[in-house]
Amino acid sequence: MVVGSLRKESLNRKVARAVAELAPANLKLSTIEIGQLPLYNEDMDEKPPAQWTEFRDRIKAADAVLFVTPEYDRSVPAALKNALDVGSRLYGKGAWSGQPGAVVGASPPGGIGRFGANHHLRQALVFLDNPAMAQPVAHIGGADKLFDASGKPVNDGTSTFTELHAGTCCVD
Repeated sequence: MVVGSLRKESLNRKVARAVAELAPANLKLSTIEIGQLPLYNEDMDEKPPAQWTEFRDRIKAADAVLFVTPEYDRSVPAALKNALDVGSRLYGKGAWSGQPGAVVGASPPGGIGRFGANHHLRQALVFLDNPAMAQPVAHIGGADKLFDASGKPVNDGTSTFTELHAGTCCVD
């Protein structure tokens, strides 16, 4: 899983943890962190930082990638965009190419900002040759009320949602 938010207690990080904890035993989920990635700079391609190489290797080794991201200004957070750029290089050899993906977005109540990030991310994934699942789509609203102080799901709706692997279009 790649979580778009860097904040330790972000709603999207809580969603990612809940999905991992509620997943069937035969599904091994782990988070590939993106906060340590230096900003992508083509000048560094010849001698890439170790963080870039490690990140690319982890993406390539995964069977699939679940992107869990908030919406920042109708798009994805800068750290996630940077991870997309780092993973996409070198041209023709990118880690995302052919890597199956899926997108989930969560937000507190009000607005449908999560749709903007989901849609924008999917546009980038098309170019990166990351065949992201088109359906089901998961836009989780009211996520601030779905978790207790320790980040655990607080109601049957959260558990049911994650157990069904986002089997509905929207959860509000």
